Amino acid sequence: MTHHLVIRAARAALPSGEAPAAVAISGGRIVAVEPFDAALDAHVEVTLAPDEVLIPGAVDTHVHVNEPGRTEWEGFDSATRAARAGGVTTLIDMPLNSIPPTTTVAALDVKRSVAAAKSHVNVGFWGGAVPENLGALRGLWDAGVFGFKCFLAPSGVDEFGHLDRARLRAAMEEIAGFGGRLIVHAEDPEVLDAHADGIGRDYDSFVASRPDAAETGAIRAVIDGVRATGVRAHILHLSSAAALPLVRAAKAEGLPLTAETCPHYLTFDAEHIPAGGTQFKCCPPIRSAANRELLWAALADGTIDFVASDHSPATADLKLGHGGDFGLAWGGIAGLQVSLAAVWTGARARGFSLDDAVAWTSARPAAWAGLGSKGAIEAGRDADLVAFAPEERFAVHASELAHKNPVSAFDGASLVGRARRVWIAGSETADGVLLARP
Repeated sequence: MTHHLVIRAARAALPSGEAPAAVAISGGRIVAVEPFDAALDAHVEVTLAPDEVLIPGAVDTHVHVNEPGRTEWEGFDSATRAARAGGVTTLIDMPLNSIPPTTTVAALDVKRSVAAAKSHVNVGFWGGAVPENLGALRGLWDAGVFGFKCFLAPSGVDEFGHLDRARLRAAMEEIAGFGGRLIVHAEDPEVLDAHADGIGRDYDSFVASRPDAAETGAIRAVIDGVRATGVRAHILHLSSAAALPLVRAAKAEGLPLTAETCPHYLTFDAEHIPAGGTQFKCCPPIRSAANRELLWAALADGTIDFVASDHSPATADLKLGHGGDFGLAWGGIAGLQVSLAAVWTGARARGFSLDDAVAWTSARPAAWAGLGSKGAIEAGRDADLVAFAPEERFAVHASELAHKNPVSAFDGASLVGRARRVWIAGSETADGVLLARP
């Protein structure tokens, strides 16, 4: 047969390991993976440069697009352009900070209608679990959300309330009843309240306001709920290494608990964040260099399952316009476009392979989200592929990123690894599609 496209790569990140390959694509899917010099007919043939590796597109399961309602912060056009430029071919949008939040089927319909004409990568949606919609979550699940996001402490926006311990347990019971998944921003509000005073321009004052105990206490409550209800639960943006023994023990017990961390926790450290550097503010916070290395070790041993960006941008005035006061600045890191490169830069420096980085940014999040057609270069999978140059160095300039606002903790960072070409469904020009839970 004559294929739509054949991509030949001297290096390809295959499920069996890196090897030369010729990847045949038709109908938007990979139909064969053959040796590099295999005789394959195609309408279009591409041979990657010697310094490029063919990898599956990254799957980012934690992105705040913010449209509609706060589109001045970000939007589907800008966010998905940034994703594609960075080698992310699929993202799942968080149910906040848009207005309305994705807590009803009607709000999900609004999100989909807005995203349909603006998404340059594949886009799925999380629903939200808030006090007002408990008891009515099944409708969102049946409408195709990938699961339900909740906060255990105030979210930062009034329209997305947090769950106290009783409501957390009620949500877990409800979601377990139909086999859904709960994803949790796990910080304990009582611990946060007890440390709320004294935040200012000094970064240490901000870290002290959100101590390890805030994460460990909340994660302990999630694990207790998983044990009692059997619900599948996921710890979002784990930043504290003090929580790793809890997650490790829960997994050893056989509980259906997973966890992610983020590129900023794997890249930066508290010791090098300057006074007034509110571009680095996120919740939970970036902690010490020693803590960072324990997160890398937890990725390596599987305690942490994968990496997601938690791209959470805001306008420059919200992020930087408070005189450098960490107590007043918006908390969130804008890093979607550089997330893959940041993970690979850190992994490479620590002796991990590109296969490891691909697993943490593509294969594992795709499998976890139930996206069985994504995350690997093999026959039957979607042809969402990236020509990645793993040794190309570049400096990040926030003003050059496709993010709507030129503010990022990664501004000025030196990274290695660039997405040079991106194919979605075998096309370098076609847009993505909207996804429902499989």
